[in-house]
Amino acid sequence: MTKRYALGIFEDEDVLLHAIENVRAAGVKIYDVFSPYPVHGIDDALGIERSRLPIAAFFYGLCGLSFALWMQIYMLGFDWPMIIGGKPHISLPSFIPVAFELTVLFCCHGMVITFYTISGLYPRMKVPVMDVRSTDDKFVMAIELKEGTDMGNLTQLLRSNGASEVNEKEMTKE
Repeated sequence: MTKRYALGIFEDEDVLLHAIENVRAAGVKIYDVFSPYPVHGIDDALGIERSRLPIAAFFYGLCGLSFALWMQIYMLGFDWPMIIGGKPHISLPSFIPVAFELTVLFCCHGMVITFYTISGLYPRMKVPVMDVRSTDDKFVMAIELKEGTDMGNLTQLLRSNGASEVNEKEMTKE
């Protein structure tokens, strides 16, 4: 499947942030913005909602904590009880280190798997890059071109908002 994009190339991040606001105010839907480094405030400018990944992290950590406590209580209390120094079989203070480690382990692995699944970042041979300069020193605003989109008006809009150049690119999804 081939899609066409208009790419606005920007030199400065402040100009890019103002351009995003102006382009969205003009009613143009921005596909994505690519930058060589994280830009503070770009999520708000693009209207991206706050991530729910911390909620998932909490539940993964809760699963890890529950599993750690269940495992230790079962192993030391029922499966193979040992009397160590006269302490009770189920001693919660001694379970804290293992419970902490399994909480962190479940949380980290669960978040990585969830992030890659949601983002669609699967292993593939070719990584699609809109413009190679976006990994070096330029900021790229990509706008998907639908049927009937006037490229002239879009070019004028991007140039009037500070784009140093506007290109058209076709991307094939494999």
